[in-house]
Amino acid sequence: MSLPVLLNNVDHKDLRIITTRSARYGDNVMTALSFPHEFRNLQAHYPIVFFKSEDGTGFHSAALLGFQEGENLFLEAGGWDAAYVPLTLARQPFLIGNVKGEMLLHVDLDSPKVSRTEGEPAFLEYGGNTDYLEQVSSMLRAIHDGLEQAPAFGAALQEFNLLESFVFDVELPDGTQHRLAGCYTINEERLQALDGAALEQLSRAGFLQPIYMVIASLSNLRALAERKRRAHVAASR
Repeated sequence: MSLPVLLNNVDHKDLRIITTRSARYGDNVMTALSFPHEFRNLQAHYPIVFFKSEDGTGFHSAALLGFQEGENLFLEAGGWDAAYVPLTLARQPFLIGNVKGEMLLHVDLDSPKVSRTEGEPAFLEYGGNTDYLEQVSSMLRAIHDGLEQAPAFGAALQEFNLLESFVFDVELPDGTQHRLAGCYTINEERLQALDGAALEQLSRAGFLQPIYMVIASLSNLRALAERKRRAHVAASR
């Protein structure tokens, strides 16, 4: 459940946010929704994959954090084991809500990250925004703008038939197999076969670079599989 409310410095003057990353605070998720403008930062750490939308007509992109629901292999005892946290997770428990046509900052009061006694304060003593809240606002603007662009990116990939499904098998130390399925990535042969006009169209739209970021990110699947194997060994002790 969630309880998003409009953020204000009167009702929430003592609001603090726990920024520690752990399953206890809701970070145990398999994927983090993303968008093309974030791919450059993501590809250094995570595989970027695509999933079909619920209605089956489109695709959305995400950073892959684990191989099954509720699994985040970047969570360790010391926190998040990567230099960059995907924005859709880093912004929690804040979100943007539409109030009479205006996009305003909201906070999910049911989030385990919300506190009155520990964490980063949202407001200064006399009501101004803290640097932390300003950073969150910047994240939310980037997410909002990025997700608005994402459908056009997905449509372009479909127009040029650049997406293909794939499976990825992980063999665990005890010999059992774990399969990742239901994901899509860029078909490199079809990309290389595009003519100059198609490549120019993708480039002018700003989509060519993100496509190559997705391709580069797939090298992280091996590292993610090794995290899975290490987690399996630790859990069996």
